[in-house]
Amino acid sequence: MDSIRLTIPVSKDESVSGILTMPADKKKIYNAGIITAHGAGNDMENDLLAAFADGMAQAGYPVLRFNFPYKEKGLNAPDKPGILEDTWTAACRYFKEDAPIKVKHLIAAGKSMGGRIASQIAAVGKLPAEGLIFLGYPLHPASDRSKVRDAHLYHVEIPTLFFAGTRDTLCDLTILQSVLDKLPADWELEVIEGGDHSFHVPKSMGISESDIFHRIVTRTKQWMETNFS
Repeated sequence: MDSIRLTIPVSKDESVSGILTMPADKKKIYNAGIITAHGAGNDMENDLLAAFADGMAQAGYPVLRFNFPYKEKGLNAPDKPGILEDTWTAACRYFKEDAPIKVKHLIAAGKSMGGRIASQIAAVGKLPAEGLIFLGYPLHPASDRSKVRDAHLYHVEIPTLFFAGTRDTLCDLTILQSVLDKLPADWELEVIEGGDHSFHVPKSMGISESDIFHRIVTRTKQWMETNFS
């Protein structure tokens, strides 16, 4: 398994860093590949995203992680939505046109904000991906569960896999279930008992972080095999 650091052009004047994690079996064409975006408060080196990329590569799927421009510049405040969306589409374009390998099916995954931005692009038919994976969806602010970010989800017409923790203050499971029941496309939900928004669980549960990450990878692999074999 190899990780290749690369540069992804976003516009004439801007580019971002990326990491392409490759399966051990070297191929020119893979059945499916995954692009993964980070959340608002972290970057592509986030432990969950790194473990997800390594695990899915071991399962035979190349994974491309990338930074949004604000993290590339060492800033804390996320870019404007348009810039975030442009960066997502640039990563997709890079994977399809310039990466050293090709994939038959392209899947978009994201932690919190990274997944939300991907779903917004998918909702208007501009994300060239055939599936979405949400590694914790920010359904509402932690302080106000009445402000549900769901309107665009009802226009997403590709299969989705949601991971959600029972202690996630940004995604009440009852509200999430009511949203899922109205989605037009196929969806699956994997609940992480005791998990917060980043799937950290209380030490009293006796479950290690690596165990949680392994579960997420295993469930994603099953979903990939079902939908994109």
